[in-house]
Amino acid sequence: MNYWLLKTEPEEFSIDDLQNKAGAEIWEGIRNYQARNIIRDQIELNDRVLIYHSSCKNVGVAGVGEISKAGYPCPYQFEKSHKYFDPKAESGSPRWYVMDVKFVEKFSSLVSLKQIKQESILKDMVLVKQGRLSVQPVTKDEFEKICSLGRSD
Repeated sequence: MNYWLLKTEPEEFSIDDLQNKAGAEIWEGIRNYQARNIIRDQIELNDRVLIYHSSCKNVGVAGVGEISKAGYPCPYQFEKSHKYFDPKAESGSPRWYVMDVKFVEKFSSLVSLKQIKQESILKDMVLVKQGRLSVQPVTKDEFEKICSLGRSD
């Protein structure tokens, strides 16, 4: 099993939105080639993900999800009326990939970026060193530490 951090803007899609879904949710809108390559080439079924709220008042990890369908071509890149349409995408050679994520857990408290930066075990996280990447790897130790912080009251 691998571990990842997925960034989302909670006004667009939050851990609560994921929790309210009956099943899995397509994780779309990734338009960064490095993140696309991770989705396409590395993310696997049943991998665990930290759901990170960004570009908001309370930035941090809000909970955990699980990959229920590994990377596949984004269907919206081919739909002319969709906001994620890409005129350069071709069905035989898609440019963008998505994955399906299902809800696992909402933390009792948000694990803030400030908290993450204060933990020595988390000092080398991609989030701390390359914070803008929307899909990023997390080690098992980092994942477990963040989960323990989120579950503490």
